[in-house]
Formats: sequence, structure tokens, C-alpha cells
Amino acid sequence: MRISVIGCGYLGAVHAACMAKLGHDVVGIDVDSEKIDALAASKSPFYEPGLDQLLEEVQATGRLSFTNDMAHAAGSSVHFICVGTPQKSGENGADMRFVDAATHALLEHLAPGDIVVGKSTVPVGTAARLASDIHRRQPEAHLVWNPEFLREGHAVADTLSPDRFVYGVDGGSEDHPAVAVLDEVYSVPLSAGTPRLITDHATAELVKTAANSFLATKISFINAMAELCEASGADVSRLADAIGLDDRIGRKFLNAGIGFGGGCLPKDIRAFMARAGELGADQALTFLREVDAINMRRRSRVVEVTRDLCDDSLLGKRITVLGAAFKPESDDVRDSPALSIAAQLQLQGAVVTVTDPKALPNAAKRFPELHYEADPLKAATKADAILLLTEWPVFRDLDPYELAANVTVPRILDGRNVLDAAKWRAAGWTYRGLGRP
Repeated sequence: MRISVIGCGYLGAVHAACMAKLGHDVVGIDVDSEKIDALAASKSPFYEPGLDQLLEEVQATGRLSFTNDMAHAAGSSVHFICVGTPQKSGENGADMRFVDAATHALLEHLAPGDIVVGKSTVPVGTAARLASDIHRRQPEAHLVWNPEFLREGHAVADTLSPDRFVYGVDGGSEDHPAVAVLDEVYSVPLSAGTPRLITDHATAELVKTAANSFLATKISFINAMAELCEASGADVSRLADAIGLDDRIGRKFLNAGIGFGGGCLPKDIRAFMARAGELGADQALTFLREVDAINMRRRSRVVEVTRDLCDDSLLGKRITVLGAAFKPESDDVRDSPALSIAAQLQLQGAVVTVTDPKALPNAAKRFPELHYEADPLKAATKADAILLLTEWPVFRDLDPYELAANVTVPRILDGRNVLDAAKWRAAGWTYRGLGRP
């Protein structure tokens, strides 16, 4: 099929490349010429494992192209809206300007029978509004809401082999004409057994925000347990192992640490609360306020533990932070707890050096006042304390004996509880975990 992908940021670039991999003819469209030029040269403007190779592979077939001219969407039968929905400045709600602009720019290029497919995470009610706009301009076109569930660091695999498809169509009927079209778009993963669910527009919009809110709640729950474990002398990692054996709970997302960040969970739960308030159902989501508060409190808790680790003073202490990205296998520093903690430590008088395999350029744009060093061993030179805040394999695999030779004082705070505490203590380190004795 001929497909257009509107918006070539993280979601759109991956989606465009994967749709071409599935055999479709795809044009990716974005207003950012620099981004388009990079993608056209098979260079992703962000780090995502395997994406550069995939871009090179599918562009060699002639099935994928990129442009900043919306007129190239004409002739496609399916149009994916993949633009961002960031948090509004000074508010909790989602900023819908980019979704609205992309959809309205597409309207004049729609033909009868075209399918517009929303992939962006939006407040419930958005699809109904956009469907009316589309119907007024092209009565025979259809809007489907088809939320994405990809994970940064695994986005290519998650797009080619997702764990489910959700199609939100007007009326929620299996007989809706858009269903057969999307089934053709996704014929390869569907033939491999990927389940799909047909819903109405509103339900499909809620799926992504509800899922992210549940995951955020699970993370904040175990971080709240970490606070209790620290007060009582219990071990939150063993606690998580024990309750995770209950198949009603499960072990995933029960890793205590410095909290969640990135461009999805924080802004999505806040937008969810804001939209619930607009609908008069704000009481239903009041618990998310505490979820958000627990998450943000983890950052100040790490600063407190670091001060305690450094003999109750941060002034002039040389602190090395291992990690700038909000998670490993990503260069995304949006709402990164690691980078936020580094900045807070610097504000309180510490001399902070940050190291990360991929995210240093983005981190330097966000916090230019911090020091950056790509080599972890060099970053640790004469450090008074080491903080592991993003669990990159290169940090997890550091040799505590080799690292000890570089630092002034061998003290480490394991902000992700991923290191072998006994191994580091045997190497002469003062080891602190979060929620661990």
C-alpha cells in the first residue's frame, strides 16, 4: 500500500521505516528540514538501536522517502499522524497544536476512501473532534485511532512485532471499512498471531494513557515501599521478588530506584489527570497526584542520600554521575531523573561530571553548566562519590577494583539497584542502594 507518515520524530521515523520494511511504499513528512535531510541520508536524528541500519536497508529498495512537503501525502491511501503531544508550558494538559496542525494540513490532500490513522497519545475526545473536521472536508474519508505501544530502545522490534493492535473506529464495529484497510497494512504481524482489538474512538484513546498510568503507579508503588524499607531495615529488592511471584502482580516494573522519566510517562499521567478534570471525573484519578509526587520525591531523596554518603556535605565534593538518558539504549534526556539529580547536586555546591554512552550532546543542551566526559573512567577521576543513575550495561559491568584506582574516595550510590553489593564492598567501596540495607 502507499502510506504517508506525518511527523518524523521518534514515533514517526520508526513507524515509517517499519512500514517500508513490511513492504509498503512510504513517504515520511515533517516540517523540520534538518530532520528530513538526516533521515533521507539514513541517519536517525536520535539514537535508537537498529534504526540506522533499517533506514539504509529500506531506502535501498526505493520504498521509503522523506520530504517536508505535505503535498506528497496525496496519493497515499493511509495517513499516519505521528506528531508529539508535549505537556503545555505551565500546565498539566497536553499541547495539541501539533496534532491539530498536522491533521488540518493533511485535509486538502485527502481523497475519498482515505484512512487517517492517529498514533499520537492524545486526550480522550480528540478523535471525535478530528473526525468531524475530516468528515466536513472529505465525507468519504475515515479516522482510526491506533495507539502505539513501543518502548524506547526496543522501538523497531515493538513496531514490527507488537504485543497487540488496537483500532478505534467510529461505532467500534468490526464491519467498519477502515478495519480491513488496517488489517492489510499490518498483515505481516497479524499473520504471525498478534492479537487485535476493535473499539470505539474514546476507548482506543484511553488505552495508552491508562496503560502508562498503570505502569507509573506500579513504579511509584515499589518506590514508596523502598522508602518504608529504608525506615525499617528491610530489602526492597527481595520484597519485590517475593510479591512479584504472585502472578496477579508480576515482577516487571517493580524495580525500585530513582523513578521514571522520559517523554511519555510523566507528561501522560499529568495530561490524563487534566483531561479527567475537564470531563468532571477528576476524583477518579486523584491517586495519580501521589504517583507523580512519589516519583519526583525520589530525585530529592537521591540528593539526600548522596549528601549522607559524602559525610553530610556536598560543597566542593566531586560527584560522578553515570547516566544522563532517562533509560539505557536511548539518548532521550526529556524529564530524565538522572540529569535532574545531577543539576540539583550542582546547585547545592557539588562539582558534577556526567557520563553517558549516547546522551551527552542532548544533556549538554539541557544543562550546559554541568561537566561532561564520555569515558566513564576519566569521568570518575578524583571523584568523592559515584552515582549510577542510568543502568547502561557499560556501567553495570564496571570493574570496582579498576574504578577504585581512579577515585579519591570509593563511595557509590546504586540508584537503580543493579550492582552486586557484596562484590563492590569486597573491593573496598562504601555501597549504598535505595531501599536496601
